[in-house]
Formats: sequence, C-alpha cells, structure tokens
Amino acid sequence: MVSKRRLPTSEDKENLTEDASKARKQPLSKKTKKFHVRNEVEENNSVFVKLLKTSGITLKTGESQNQLAVDQIIFQRKLFQTLRKHPSYPAIVEEFVSGLESYIEDQNSFRNCLLSCEHLQDEEASIGTSYCKSLIKLLLGIDILQPAIIKILFEKLPEFIFKNVNSDGLNMPRLIINQLKWLDRVVDSKDLTTKIMQLISIAPVYLQHDFVTSLPEILGDSQHADVGKELSDLLTENTLLTVPILDVLSSLRLEPKLLTKVRQLVMGKLSSVMLDDLPMIIKFILHSITATDALEVISELREKLDLQHCILPSLLQASQSKVKNKGQTSSSGNQENSGQDCVILLFDVIKSAVRYEKIISEAWIKAIENTTSVSEHKILDLAMLFIIYSTNTQTKKCIERVLRNKIRSGCFQEQLLQSTFYIHYLQEVIGALVTHICSGNEAEVDTALDVLLDLVVLNPSAMRLNAVFVKGILDYLDNMSPQQIRKLFYILSTLAFSKQHEASSHIQDDMHLVIRKQLSSTVFKYKLTGIIGAVTMAGIIAADRSRSSSLTPGRGDLSSEQCTQVTSLLQLVHSCSEQSPQASALYYDEFANLIQGRKLAPQVLEWAGQTIFNDFQDAFVVDICVVPEGDYPFPVKALYGLEDYESCDGIAINLLPLLFSRDFVKDGGRLTSQESDQKLVSPLCLAPYFRLLRLCVDRQHNGNLEEIDGLLDCPIFLTDLEPGERLESMSVKERSFICSLIFLTLNWFREVVNAFCRQTLPEMKVKVLTRLKHIVELQQLLEKHLAVTPDYVPPLANFDLETSEVTPPTSTAVSAKIRIQGNVGGRKRKADGNKTSSPDPLSKEDNSECDPAPSDRSQLEKEFRGKEEKTSVSLQNYHAFFRELDLEVFSILHCGLVAKFILDTEMHTEATEVVQLQPPELLFLLEDLAQKLENMLTPSVTRRVPFLKSKGNRNIGFSHLHQRSASEIAHRVVQLLSPMCNHLENIHDYFQCLTAKNHGVVDGPGIKGQEYHIMSSCYQRLLQILHGLFAWNGFFQPENTNLLYSALEVLANRLKPGEPDQALEELLSQSFHYLQNFHLSIPSFQCALYLIRLLMVILEKSTAPTQNKGKIASLARQFLFRVWPSAEKEKSGIPNDQLQALLSIYLEHTDSVLKAIEEIAGVGVPELINSPKEASSSTFPTLTRHTFVIFFRVMMAELEKTVKGLQAGTAADSEQIHEEKLLYWNMAVRDFSILINLIKVFDSRPVLHVCLKYGRLFVEAFLKQCMPLLDFSFRKHREDVLSLLETFQLNTRLLHHLCGHSKIHQDTKLTKHVPLLKKTLELLVCRVKAMLILNNCREAFWLGNLKNRDLQGEEITSQNSQESTADESEDDTSSQVSKSKGTEDGEEDEASDGEKEQESDDDSD
Repeated sequence: MVSKRRLPTSEDKENLTEDASKARKQPLSKKTKKFHVRNEVEENNSVFVKLLKTSGITLKTGESQNQLAVDQIIFQRKLFQTLRKHPSYPAIVEEFVSGLESYIEDQNSFRNCLLSCEHLQDEEASIGTSYCKSLIKLLLGIDILQPAIIKILFEKLPEFIFKNVNSDGLNMPRLIINQLKWLDRVVDSKDLTTKIMQLISIAPVYLQHDFVTSLPEILGDSQHADVGKELSDLLTENTLLTVPILDVLSSLRLEPKLLTKVRQLVMGKLSSVMLDDLPMIIKFILHSITATDALEVISELREKLDLQHCILPSLLQASQSKVKNKGQTSSSGNQENSGQDCVILLFDVIKSAVRYEKIISEAWIKAIENTTSVSEHKILDLAMLFIIYSTNTQTKKCIERVLRNKIRSGCFQEQLLQSTFYIHYLQEVIGALVTHICSGNEAEVDTALDVLLDLVVLNPSAMRLNAVFVKGILDYLDNMSPQQIRKLFYILSTLAFSKQHEASSHIQDDMHLVIRKQLSSTVFKYKLTGIIGAVTMAGIIAADRSRSSSLTPGRGDLSSEQCTQVTSLLQLVHSCSEQSPQASALYYDEFANLIQGRKLAPQVLEWAGQTIFNDFQDAFVVDICVVPEGDYPFPVKALYGLEDYESCDGIAINLLPLLFSRDFVKDGGRLTSQESDQKLVSPLCLAPYFRLLRLCVDRQHNGNLEEIDGLLDCPIFLTDLEPGERLESMSVKERSFICSLIFLTLNWFREVVNAFCRQTLPEMKVKVLTRLKHIVELQQLLEKHLAVTPDYVPPLANFDLETSEVTPPTSTAVSAKIRIQGNVGGRKRKADGNKTSSPDPLSKEDNSECDPAPSDRSQLEKEFRGKEEKTSVSLQNYHAFFRELDLEVFSILHCGLVAKFILDTEMHTEATEVVQLQPPELLFLLEDLAQKLENMLTPSVTRRVPFLKSKGNRNIGFSHLHQRSASEIAHRVVQLLSPMCNHLENIHDYFQCLTAKNHGVVDGPGIKGQEYHIMSSCYQRLLQILHGLFAWNGFFQPENTNLLYSALEVLANRLKPGEPDQALEELLSQSFHYLQNFHLSIPSFQCALYLIRLLMVILEKSTAPTQNKGKIASLARQFLFRVWPSAEKEKSGIPNDQLQALLSIYLEHTDSVLKAIEEIAGVGVPELINSPKEASSSTFPTLTRHTFVIFFRVMMAELEKTVKGLQAGTAADSEQIHEEKLLYWNMAVRDFSILINLIKVFDSRPVLHVCLKYGRLFVEAFLKQCMPLLDFSFRKHREDVLSLLETFQLNTRLLHHLCGHSKIHQDTKLTKHVPLLKKTLELLVCRVKAMLILNNCREAFWLGNLKNRDLQGEEITSQNSQESTADESEDDTSSQVSKSKGTEDGEEDEASDGEKEQESDDDSD
C-alpha cells in the first residue's frame, strides 16, 4: 500500500495539512478544482474502471475526490443495467468485484472510495443534491453487488481495526461501518448481522462502542430479536459496553420477556456502576416499564438506587481534591463539573420519564407510600416527591398528602432533609424564597418567611453575604400582613445589626430610609408598617447580649452609641404617632410585645420604665378625692373600686372625662382652661399603655408588680351604667357614649386581669376574680345597650390592622332580634355549633330548605315589631373590639376556694369570706380559650374562608396569640388539663344530682333556669376545648409525642391514679373510658356531639381502633334515642347540622349500616307517620317531621357510600362469596326501596332533591358493583336475581315518576338532576340486556312504553303543547337509547324504564 509520504509533488504535501473532514463534506472551491485538474485520472483497462466510467463515475488518484458526472440514482440504474444486460452475466459481476478488490488494495484509493464523490453538474442542476454518496455506498445500493461488496469490506476491516487514527485524521473502521448505515435494502440481513456481531467480539473497546451504537442504523426490523439476544449475552460478558448496549436495546423492537431479563440483569449491577453510566441505565429501566410491573420495578429501583452513596461522595471527593490540589484547579474543577453534569443528567432522565409516563409517577408515589420503616426512607424519596410535584400538576394534592403523612408518622425526619439538601446553592435558595415572598399568596409568604428566618438563625454569616437579595423585599411591603412585616424586619435587622460588618451598613441605611418614610406618611397603613419596622429594629439593636457574649462580664452591654440610637428611634416613633390615637396605641402594643418576647438590655429597660411610668400617671391617673367637674352629660362617679378609701390617698382612672373631652373636641366644642393646660390623651390608649407599663415593670422586677398594684383595685370615673328606665329617653349620641364607656372599661379590666393573673397572694387572687366578675357583669350591660343602639361603631381595641378590616354589625336592633330568633338551637349554642362543628359534605346541600322562607321572615319581622320584649345581641360579633386575653390568664382555672380576709381599722382580721370561680366567670374563660384553640390548633382545611373575604379577618383579636407557636399553646393547654377535668367532673356531678332530683324528667324544675344554661354551656366548652386539643394534628409529629403522653396521663390518672410508665395503647384505652363515663350527664345535644367527636379523636390515635368503634356507635345510638330538652324559642333543641353529623357518625361506626338504615326507615319513620303533627317517633325521639329531611339525606348518602365501597367480585370467587354478596345487595335494594317509597308521604322539595341526587348515585353503584355479580350468578341463583331485579325495577319506575313530577312543577333545582338520572336509567336497561345476552336469554328482552305518572301513581293525561315540546327536546338530548327505538314524544325515557320492567317480568316466565 502506498502511504501519503511517498507522494512526490510539493502540492500534495501541502494538501496533507488540509482537514479531511472538510474534503469529505464540503464541495471544493473553484481554486481547488483548478488545482485538482492536474491530478491524474485513473487510466485502467479493467472492467471495473470502464464500467464505472461508462455509468458516470471517473476515478481519481491521490487525494482527489472521485467525480460523479450524473445523478446518483441514474448512475446506479446505468451500472445495474449494464451488468444485467452484459453478455457474460453473471460472470461480469465477479469480474467487476475482482476489479474493485484490486483497486482498493491501495490505501488512498480505498479511502477515496469511502469518501463522498464530487458532483460535476452545474450548480443550478445540483440544487437539492448537495450531498453525494461515496462510491462504496453507491455500489451497496445495487442488489447484485451488495453481498460481495459487504464481504470485501469486512475482509478489509481487520487491516485497520488495531491501528490508530491515520495522519489525515480519518478513522477507517468507523468510515467502513458508516457505509453500511441507512441502506435502502439489505439483501442478506442475517449474514450481515452475523458478520457485525463477530466483528464486535474481536474489536477493541473504543470501536466496540461505535459498532454497537451503529446497529439500529444498519439492521432491519427482522433482525432485532436475534441481535437483542446476542447483545444481552454480551452485556453479561463485558460491563464496559453497558451504556451503548442499553442505548441500542431501547431503540430495538424486542419482546417484553427479553427486556425484563435485561432489566433484571442491569438492576443487579446498579449499585456498582460508574456514575457516568447511571443516567443511561436509569433511562433504560424506566422506558422498559409496563403498567403491570411498574410498582414492582420502581420499588426495586428505589431500593437499589442510593443517591447518598453514589452522588454525594463523588461531589465530596471532587471538593476535597480541589482543596488538596490548589495549584491544579483545572483537573479538580473538571472532575467536579463532570459529577454535577451526571447528576443533572440523571434527574433530567427521571423528570422526563415521570412527566410523560403517568404509570411511572403513580408507581413511584405508591412505592414511597408503601415504605413504612423510618430507616428505609432515602434521599431519593424526597427528591422524587419534589420532582413529581413540579412536573405533574395533577398529582400535587397526592404529593402533599404523602408528605404530610410521612412527616406526621416520623418517616421524614430532619436528618433526611439535611442529607437531601446537603449540597445546595444558598444564593439560588434565597432567590427562590424572595420570589415566593413577593408573590402575594399568603400561604407562600408565611412559609417562605419562616424558612428565611431559620436560615438567618442557623447560618447568619452566609446569609449576610446575600442580604442584598432579602433587602429587595422592602419594595413589596404593601401586600404584607402585620405579622409578615414583623418577620421581615426581624430578618433584616438581624442581618444588619447582629454583628458589626461593613457590608451591613447599606442595609441599615436602607432600613432607616424606609422606616422614616413610612412614619412620616399620613396614611395609617404605611404608618403601621413604619411603627412595626422601627420597634422591631430597635429590639434587635437593644437585645441583651450578656448571655451570648464572652465570659468577660459587661462585654454584652450596649454601648452608649447603641443606646442613643435605640432611644432616638423610639422617640421618633412616639413623636410621629402621638397625633393619631390609633398609631399611638399600635406603638404601645408593639413595644409591649417587644418587651414580652425578648430580653432587652438593662439600660433600655430602665429608660423605658421611667418614661412610661411618668407618662401613664400624668395621662390617666388622678386623685380620687378630686372629682372632675365640667359640663358632662352624666354625673361622674368613682365606680368599681375594690377598697374603701376613707382619705384622699387613693387614685382613680380618669376615663369618662377623657372620653368626653375627645368627643367634645371632635365635635368642635371648647376646652376648659384646666383641660387646655393638660396634654389631651385619647382613652383609646389606656389599655395598650397599661399593658406596656406592666410588662416593663414585670421585666424590671422579675414579675413583682407591687409598684403598680394600686391599679388593680383602684376605681374608675364613670357614671351609672345600669340602663333602667332612662335608656329609652337617651339620644343616640348619649347611648353611643355609654357603649363606648363600657367597651373602654371592659378593655381596661381585661388588661388588669392579664397583668395580675399570675400573682400568688390570696388577696390578689380575690381581686382578680372580682375583676373577672365585673367583666361578666359589664358584658351583660353592654348587650342591653347595644340592642337599642343600632349602627354603633365601638372604639378599636386591636390596632395592628387596617381600619377597613373591622366592620362591626350595623343591622338594626329589630333585625338582630329576628336573626337571633331564627337561629336554631339558641343564640350561644348556634354560634358555637356553626363555628366548631366539622364541615360535612352533606351539610352543603339543602340547608337552605330548612330556613324560613322570605314570607316567613317578613311575618317574623312583623311579629317582633309588635313585641316590646328586649333581646340582647351577641357579643361574639364584637370580638375584634375587645382586648386580647393572654394565655397566662387561664391559670385562674386552677383557683379553687380562696379565702378573703376582711380587716378592721387596726389591721386585725374581722371576718373571712370564701371566694371561688363562679360559673359565669368560668364560662367567660372557657369561651375565650375555645376561640384561641380553634384559631391556632384547628387545621386550616376545616376553617372555611368565605369567598372574597380576607383570611386575615379570622385572626383579628389574636395578634398576641399568633406570636406563639402552636406547640407552645398546646403545652399550655395540657398544663390546664387537670383543673379542667376538675371542673368537668364538678359539672357532671351537678347534672347527675339535678337528674336524680327531677327523677329523670327532661323538662323538670331547674331546666329552664339561667344557672342550668350556664352550666350546660360550660360543659360544652370544656368538651370543645378537649376536642380541639386532641384533634391537633401536631401530635402526629415525633417531637410532640411526649406531650401527647402527658395529656393522656392526666386523663388516665383521673380513672386510675398512681400508675406510671403505661404504654400508649393503655393510656388511650383508659382515657377513652374516662371520657365515656360522662355520657350519663350530658345536658344538651351539642355536648353529646362534642363528646362523640372527642372519643373519635382519641380512637384515631390508637393502633387497634376496632375494639372501641362499636362503643362509638352505641353511644351515638343512645343520644339519638334520647329525649332532649327543647329550647324556649325553637321547634327542636337540636341544630340541623349537628343532628346530621351525629347520625352520620352512628351509621359510619355501626356494624351493619343496612340494618341500621332499615331500623330507622322501617320502624322509626312509620311511627312518625302515625303520630300527631308535632310529635316525634317513639323509638327515635330525635326524628320529627322537622328533622325528617336530615335523617333521609344521611340515610341515602350512607347507603350509597356503603354499596359503592363493596367490591364487585369476580367469577373466580367462591360460591359462598357470591351468595354473601347477593344477599348483601338484596338488603341494600330493600333499604333503597323503603327510602324511595317514603317520598309518597314526605314530598317536600328537600326530600325530592335528595331522592333525585342519591337515587342516581345508587343506580350508578348498582351498575358498577352489582351487575358484574349478576352476570355470573344468574344461572345458579336465577330466582334470587329475578327477585332483586323486580324490586329494583319498582324503584326505578318511581324515580321515573319523580322526573315527571319535577318537570311538571318546573322546579329548576330538581330538574337539573333529571337528565343525568334518565341517562343512568337508560344505561341500566342496556346493561341488563347485556347480562341476558351473556346468559343466552336474549329472547326475554322486549320493549314497552311507560305512561307518565305523578308521585301517587296517577296518570298524567294531558300536557300543554309547550311542555310537550320542552319535554321532547330535553328527552332527545338526554336519551339516546330510547330515541333510537322510535317511541312517541313525551314517552321516550319512559320506554327505557319500561324495557327494564318488561324484561324482568319475562324472565319470571
């Protein structure tokens, strides 16, 4: 062979430097063409050269391209015809091939034959054919030459297979194999396959990879199976070829068995493969999954694929090598980048698979769900849940559910999260969090701020470097709530001031600019932001660092510069807010929260304490002996004093004069000379300022409030608040003044109770209990005043909100009376029930049917206008206008009997009075605690937010509460469990004694008394609080397990005291029995429902709930069988939603739903029908004509739910199973028949609506669950099947009559269910016909028409033409089956039901 070095000309040597690839792919330029003219043309007299020249190809020597003078297809046709028509054919073919073989012995000639030819046609003629094939490729396209040429190529390959790349850069083996790709036709594909596989077995590794990946482009479909088997064998022998082989197998059409075999083989090697090979292996495994084996494969894959061992070590190794070889950064960087690229590629493969293959994502979720052990959960599980969540929107709810369940069960712990996000980029994380914060979605903002706050606490130095991103959130303050603004400024202040750093100065400057700008605004919304931001920033600067600083004393104290900075900032806030009472009150509240929540430096506390004490005394406190004089509308008196002041040493709160002065100035009046000399202070600031004062004193003196204890018992300058006869004669302004006076007094007392509730001296406890009594008395007075003061707007009590967010009730007193009268279940109980009862899907419908009609409302209004009785309004509507009680207040629940010592003038004990917490005060505390638990511990899913209502409205009045965590609140309530159990047992004893005294008579003496109702309300609130505590989903978190143990131990010890270290199941069982014992003294239906729900919550935490499930059903049954005392203004003492909830609980927990429904519908309802109008069922006293719709709705819904959950069964099931299911369906259809026929007696609109809705759902369940059972039970149980169908046919006929009734009465609420119901009835006919055909009874099926009838079965003889036309058009759209039968208009759908009727009758023949 001639090498390029032997070329004689210098021009040829210059050509050696040209790129061979350019010569192969690009046409030569004109200059090159002129140069190549001097190259010699192959002049040879061989047949090979002559025939090629005759057909259109001129062979060139050297490095010149062979020239093609005609089109490629024309060349192949000419050469084929020349050979085929040659006289010496087929010998001429052998001679031609021999000439080719001789010609390509020269390496340059062989190379030219493998490279593309040069086309000599004009440019215009060659448009569209810019690429020209090589000579070998053209010859392979001729069938008579292809086998011989393939043989020659494979004989030539060994010459180059072990040589490196030629000096011209060409890889001859690859070039030879490329000739075999994309052939239009392979003459002998089997022989070609054999040759290639033999070649692969002997080739070096780098060529094996190329040869394997070329197989799909060479082979035909017929050879895929054979090649797949050989490649699978090769896979076991050579692991280096794993990636190319799997890539090829993914492209071939192979049998599932072979793919499964290969997949199992690869899965076994998964733990030992190289990271670079992992993406391709995972891709093959995921692409070979089928629906039948998806879960099995994914489960095995997640077990074998461990990201922690294959990904993190590679990245860690790269980072370590980078540290060790600081001078060789390029190699370590390449290694790290390579590992990162493989990880990215791996997750791209997985993401693509789960995005486009639903079975993969579902199987992966299921595999994670099926993993129960904590140790079996891996990094991959969390990563996959996040990937599926981000790629598939349809599975988001499912992913959220799985995450919640895994976190609650403790499977996903903090260590797993840390391992998952071990390597992350903080800047990207912060950027994503900032995006969420600026989104405006409240849930996103809250969560993102919490995460950002955790990052600041855990890694402040790294966060400080990225503070510029967080600072950008200051531009989006308008859409944030006050609590979110607090968090944001806390984060920024921590980054800016927690450590002196040069990079933090720009954050400090920006924060000062924003705060000053907001404080100077006249819009309260912006001023609110400035106040919160300034106080939060001052708290960070003034934080006490003595504990966290070094061991040297005094190092943590504030510098004089910092102290000046804090005081000047707070003075700025005070000066900017003093013109607005609302802004001042907000400043006081924020400053108080700061003192309560964080430990400030002593210097700041000392400055604040002195300033606040003096200002408060000057503004609100006066001497008791100096009675204010002025032109007041009411006489000023010192009221509610707890001490007898005989001298002028006492003090009083100057409330009425301050309130009058503010109103007087507001109305344009003149101030007296004494008032003008004093600084005018709003009484709105009284309670917030006192809160700030007492917290400051509390911090300074470690809880000792002796310095301000005079404010606990001092009187207040008020007037007589008892309305009496003068209430009617007051003007509207005077009434509003009295209401405001009461509101301000109430809020003062609330803050006083907040301040002194933790004092341990008995005398102080007595005073606190007295103040509680005053609060209850004032609330009763306030209700009377509000009832006659319409459109009154109370003074604000919570200031961290916009004014527009608080909208008090503005309805008139008369409409308030009507609203209260219309509420079922009493004023307090109705409000409580609506607020605390869990949402039931059944309660969403038909509730409007139970409300009075508009005409009834107008009648009620007329009646109330004619009455003179005064009805008080509910203060729950004014919750936002009362100061918030602290959690510490509920320590008063521990109070038992407290001795009050009455002293004589010489300070000797003159008498002793015993004081204890009375029921009204107990109820007041329990109501407030129940509201707090509902707001903080109740899941957000059960707290429905009305449409277009701000979620923040729910949180008004709970701002202090929301600064604590739910876990902290749960801890506090657990500490109160023991006293609450004491109160619960005392109330239980009270009702037990009352029942024994009345000899079990429901409406006996004392039932209608006020004490009875207060005790009943206390009972209900106690059960509500216990339910709210144990229903808290935080108990599912591992860190709260001990808290759950503590709570259950309190309950268990009430039953069996002194048994430590009991197992959780034992504690749950004893707690269940302890609470169950209270059922004997339950005074009201609402209490009964709360007790049932509380027992259910306890039961849910047990691993073996079936033991006590029957007790729940038995207890619910007892409550349904019980006669409850009726309220004075109600038809029934049972609210509809609560009756529905208890009945649903009974049917859900009973052993046999069908028997329970049959008992109610077959026994209770007939008793109701035969009883007088206002009477109830003797067996079920809760079943009346008023509550029948509730019973009917729940029974229909539970019946449909029960049969829908029954498995359809298969023909492979045993005969006994078939008989049991057939018997079950007979009972279900019988119950359905009983319920459906009740509409003949109870034909009210709500009952018919329930019947239409759940009737269709029952028929659908019958189609899906029962008809497959009848298919293979018909022959063996013919009579039973016929009886079942005949009974069901009567029911469907009645449903058909109901459809006609709905259309005749033109009730849109009913008619909207008609099309779907008729369609379902038609499907039933078709399905029954299919069953008969399956059982060779087709002749039993024939058509017939049903007549239109009403609910009583009377025939509808005539219809108006308009109604007939409307019916016909509606039926045409909803009944495709009947339309094809050609029945008359108006009877099309009846025919479908008639088919069902007639075929069942014929079957009996």
